[in-house]
Order: sequence, then structure tokens, then C-alpha cells
Amino acid sequence: MLARIIVTGIIQGVGFRPFVYRMAIANKLAGFVRNRGDAAAEIFVQGSESDIDRFIEYVRARKPHLANYANFLVEKSDKEQKFNGFSILASSDEHKFSGPAVPPDVSICDQCANELKDPHDRRHRYFFNTCTECGPRFTIIEKLPFDRTNTTMKEFDPCDNCRGEYDNPADRRFHSQTIACNGCGPVLWIADNKGMYIDCKDPVSFAAKLLAEGSIIAIKGIGGFHIAASALNSKTLTRLRQSKSRKNKPFAVMAKNIESARSFALISDSEEKLLTSPAKPIVLLQKRGDFSLSPLVSPQLHNIGVMLPYAALHYLLLDELPEPALVMTSANPSSTPVIKDNEKAFQSLSNSVDYFLVHNRAISMRCDDSVVRVNSDKPSIIRRSRGYVPAPICMKNRSSDCILALGAELNNTFSIVAGNKVFMSQHIGDIDSLETYQFLKDTVKQMQNLVNAKSDVIACDLHPSMHTTRLARIKAESGKRLVQVQHHYAHAASLMAEHDLDMIAIVCDGAGYGLDGTVWGGEVIVCDKLGFNRVASLAKQPMIGGDLATYFPLRMAAGILNGKVEGLDEYLYSKSDLFTNGRKEVEFILNTKQAEMTSSTGRILDAVSAVLGICYERTYEGEPAMKLESAAIGGTDLGIKPRIDRNTLDTTFLLQHIYENKNRHSTRDLAYFAHSYIAGGLAEMACNQSKVTGIKTVGFSGGVAYNDLFLQIIKNKVESLGLRFIQHEKVPPGDAGISVGQAYIACNMAL
Repeated sequence: MLARIIVTGIIQGVGFRPFVYRMAIANKLAGFVRNRGDAAAEIFVQGSESDIDRFIEYVRARKPHLANYANFLVEKSDKEQKFNGFSILASSDEHKFSGPAVPPDVSICDQCANELKDPHDRRHRYFFNTCTECGPRFTIIEKLPFDRTNTTMKEFDPCDNCRGEYDNPADRRFHSQTIACNGCGPVLWIADNKGMYIDCKDPVSFAAKLLAEGSIIAIKGIGGFHIAASALNSKTLTRLRQSKSRKNKPFAVMAKNIESARSFALISDSEEKLLTSPAKPIVLLQKRGDFSLSPLVSPQLHNIGVMLPYAALHYLLLDELPEPALVMTSANPSSTPVIKDNEKAFQSLSNSVDYFLVHNRAISMRCDDSVVRVNSDKPSIIRRSRGYVPAPICMKNRSSDCILALGAELNNTFSIVAGNKVFMSQHIGDIDSLETYQFLKDTVKQMQNLVNAKSDVIACDLHPSMHTTRLARIKAESGKRLVQVQHHYAHAASLMAEHDLDMIAIVCDGAGYGLDGTVWGGEVIVCDKLGFNRVASLAKQPMIGGDLATYFPLRMAAGILNGKVEGLDEYLYSKSDLFTNGRKEVEFILNTKQAEMTSSTGRILDAVSAVLGICYERTYEGEPAMKLESAAIGGTDLGIKPRIDRNTLDTTFLLQHIYENKNRHSTRDLAYFAHSYIAGGLAEMACNQSKVTGIKTVGFSGGVAYNDLFLQIIKNKVESLGLRFIQHEKVPPGDAGISVGQAYIACNMAL
């Protein structure tokens, strides 16, 4: 009997063909397996029907741990062909299926990591050590199928020893496309801050010595450059912050191992599972009370971003250092994509770093580190990038159209829908520079080629001035259908895409263009796949100076409190040094009668942060609100019920009460009160809508959903009334997940 089997999904670059080879030999079958250009695998097996059935059962049930099947198609016949045993054939260029999945980059496995330490192993201290089941995939691929000739490893011919392992079915590097060693693979070297080569016997040891002495080093990694520095040396970190113009934004750190991470952070079982997973993301952890790293790593925050080594180079470098962790932050200048090329790094970073640690393997797809936080014992993805992209998110419904959703303006990602799969891009960034805009366009083209799907429908935000909206309109001029989705509906839809449920959604963020032309950001909406109704919100408040109020939150506070409290003018004049134009600016703010209006949760939290003296200037996205959350940890509720009038939460009362009582209550308790008042009020309005609509599910989305305190208050209120509460687990709740929501709405409009 002859059987032809087509398997789709994540099956290229994960050791699937060697696995099939072993299963075929074990079941005494002849035939072959090969990759195809559409990322499918094609298998022909010949033998007895019982042996073939057992083989199929084994392949289905015992797949490689990184493999993920989407379709498993079997055709049997009584025909016979002549096969010389079972073999792995060269890949074909056949393209039939759209929406295949390229595997994400994954961490080096334990076996490869152990080889680094073994002086008798021929890959001892080899900085790019990987095998069939670990290492880079997405960042090195240029086109499908996933063969060495289609990756950036094509420049390195395997030596005889590596070739022998590659051809040996008993070896775990059998058909490993990234196979390499000290003798034939990419090489590593160190350079000064001008990019000039420095002669040294061991670049890793030399770099470790320099880091221990206080140097700042740009390191070329898997998906781009990092800047590394001591996490203990405040003098070095002050210099790094000055050179990067990064006043307060927290740095991520890379800990030696989980035990080292525990020396400065508290780690739950859920957080440890994330830290040690093959994705190895940055995980936001709560600092220990005896936090031992420099306070400049994560200023005024209760948490810190921590990741573990995920490449051989990281293991080697940290193993030589006496300290528990290194600062390891993306090397790109503000508002530009992560740097991936040596020459670009030498040009852009020469004034920021002392040395470069680089290699000669090209990076095809730049990819930042992923960032995850555990909220209510569930993962909340802040940045879905390395380790997760481009693995698809599956939907219940299947789209007949290919959809390209271009996402938001800030923290941009885009998504491509093919069939029932949403392929979400890696982190693109803020589309406020030509370089990032070009990165978006280039990556759209690359991803469309990888998933073998050209878009029929373009989805984007409703805001007419966004660069992503303009790009969508340009693409739609060629006859493609354009779907514009309101920002907060897209937030809610990204949650619907995960759970396939209609819901009452609480959506809280910094800003989104509303249907009434004002800035939304604190809404309760009743939504399904085809539309939404905004049924409640925070009260509209003036943003004195428009966008300036997002950077200087005292402007927001002044607009809300003006005419509502006594002594506001004296208070603001006493803070005049915090304003760019001093007393003149304060006078202008106090006399401004008209301003852009917003219901933004983020802006209210910012204003509270300023009134409490926690943060007067936003130097990075979300800074005032993030510091307010940290200040609220351990606070006690004041027992004041939210004031709701006609489905509108009175935020003027909130700020007025905090302003008038800031000397009567602790900052911690007032910060907690701000959270309980807004979150509790929104939850109450959402639950009231359940009585009206009969919908028993309440979801929470938007950038504020990263705030664990906010989420817990809403969750407790919703569940105490017997309703179901849902939160994000696969898609970022913030603007990074907007493209998935846009794609979901466009998909359902096409059905």
C-alpha cells in the first residue's frame, strides 16, 4: 500500500523531517519526506496497511515538541512505487497552501548549553551552538522552504564533521539547517567604539572583563543589537542613560539563571514557567524588598523586566561575570527600529558605547525581545516578538479573503489573516519616523511572502491622520477593500478574537479617536463581531495644550481642577519651575477656556500622579501611570463609592478629593483610591449593562489592562456579581494588539 501525507502548520525548522525519517524506519516503511515551498511537508510511505497506520498514529501523536500541526491530510492507494529505503529529499518549490507558519526563534536547549561547558566537546565555547530543536528560525529565514540555502546560514559551508552529523539519522543534528561549529560557522570578534577590530584571543572573555570594569558594549544578538552594561554600577548606568537620552525608562536585565534572578526579584510558579520557556521572554517581576541591583535599572517602579540567557553567546558571557545580571536593552536610538547590521551599528552607536561584540552572520528579520507580565496568574503579553512571532493565532471562523490589518500608530504591529489564522508581526514600534515607516512597509512585504498570501482587504484605524491609515488608503487605491475600525472597538475585538465571544468590554488606554471626534480612552462598550455601542464612559476632561498634556500631566490636572478647588493658582505658581515657560505658562493654563476633550483613563491616572507629586513629566510611554501603580502597592481603600451619573463616571470629584486630601492621607492610600475609584466605577457601569443586555461576559482591554491592580479590582467586582470575566492571554491588550482586532472585524465583515 502507498500513502501520501501532507502536513501543514509549524513543521519546517523544528526537526520534523528527521522525526518522520525515524518513524518510517521504525515501522519498516520505504518512501521519502520533503519540504515544500508553501511550508508544508510531503510524505510518501509504502508498506503494509498496518505498518502505515501505525506510522501515521506515531507521527500524529509523537510530533517534535516545537511542531504544531494545522492540517494532516492522508491519501491511500493500492499503487506501488520503487523506493530505495526511506530518505529525506531536497525541497520542492510547490506552493499550494496559503498561511503556513515559520517557526519562531527559540532558546538554546539544555543539551547544547551543556556542550558549551564541556572542554572535550568540539563545540566547547562555540557562541552559536544549536541543534535541530533549538536556536534561530524566523530571524534568519529569507524565503521558504526552510532550507539552509534560504537562510543567512547559506554563507557558511559545513565542515566534514558537521556534514557527518547532518547526514547521520542517529544524531540530534540530523538535517539541522543551523548546524555549525568553531571550524566552519560564523565568527565573533570585538571592536572599539569606532568599529575597529581589536585583536584578542577570546572575545567573550575580553568583553566580560570590560563589562565588569564598567564599559558599555553593543552586542549583536539573534534578532538585533543589545546594549549591555553592569546592572550594579550606577555610574555606568548614569552614563548609559545620558548617551541614550533615556532619562527614566526602565532597562531590562538578563540574569545568569533563575537562582540569580531570585536574588533581586520575587518569582511565582507562573512567572518561572515563562522565564524558562523556549520563548525566554522578558518577564516583569516584582522587586525584592532588599533589591540588590542599581536603582537606576528601574527607577521608582516596583517591578523589573528580567530574562534568562537564550543564546549560547549569552550563556558564555554571563558565566564569566561575578554579578547576577547584566542590563540588556535594545540598542536602537529612540523612534527607530532595532539595529541589525554591523555597519549601521558602528555608525549609530559610536557615541553611546565603548565597544562592540559582533559576528558575521546576517540578520534577515529584525526582532526585539518579547515582554510578558503575569496578571491574575495568567500571562499578559506586552510585546509579542522574539519567541512567539510568527506563530499564528487561530480563530474559530475562516476568512475567504486574505486580510492585512495595519494596526495602531504607537507600539505598532500588523497582522495578516489567511484562512482561520492570524499571523501577527513582530514589534515594529512607533510610526513617527521615516525609518520605522519603511520598516513597517518592508516587513509587510516579507511576511506576505512567508505566509504565501497577498491581501484582498486592508484594515486600519479610524483616525484620518495616522500614518498607518494613510498607508492603508494608498494600498486600497489598487482596488482592495478598505475597512476602518474604531480604536477601542479594535481593542475589544482583539479580546473577542482570543475567546470568540460577544461581550461587554471595558476599554481603557491613553487615547483613541472617537466616533464623536473627541479623544476616547475610558469606555464601556457592548460589542459583537459586527458592531459596538458605547454605553458608558469616564467624564470628558480638557487637555490643556492638547498633546502637551500627555507629556506634562500637571496641565491635565490644572484643566480638571480649575475653578473647582481653592488655591489652585498658588499651587501651580509654586510649581512654575516644572513648566517650560515658567509663570507665563501657568498663567496661560489658568486662563485657557477651550481645549480638546478626552475621556482617557491614562490621562486621569497621569493627572493623579502629578497631583501626588509622583511624576510631573512623561519621559516614556505610560510613565506617570506606571509610577502611580507602583506607589499604590499595599495601599488601603478610602471607602468612597464611585460617583456615576447617567453612565458617566465623575473623575472631577476623584481628582478634587485627592487634591484636597493629599496632606490628610498617605500617598500610597490616595494612589490606591484612584485605582479603586476608576476601576470600580467602570466595573459597576459594565455590570449594570449586563442587566440591560443579558450578556454575562465582561472583558477588559486597552493599555491600562497591563496594570495588575486595575485588573484585579475589575475582576473581583465582575465575578462577585456572578458574571464571567475574561482577559488577554495571547494578544497584547495595548496598542500592540490593535491589528489583531482590526483583522478580526474585517474577517467577520467578509463572512
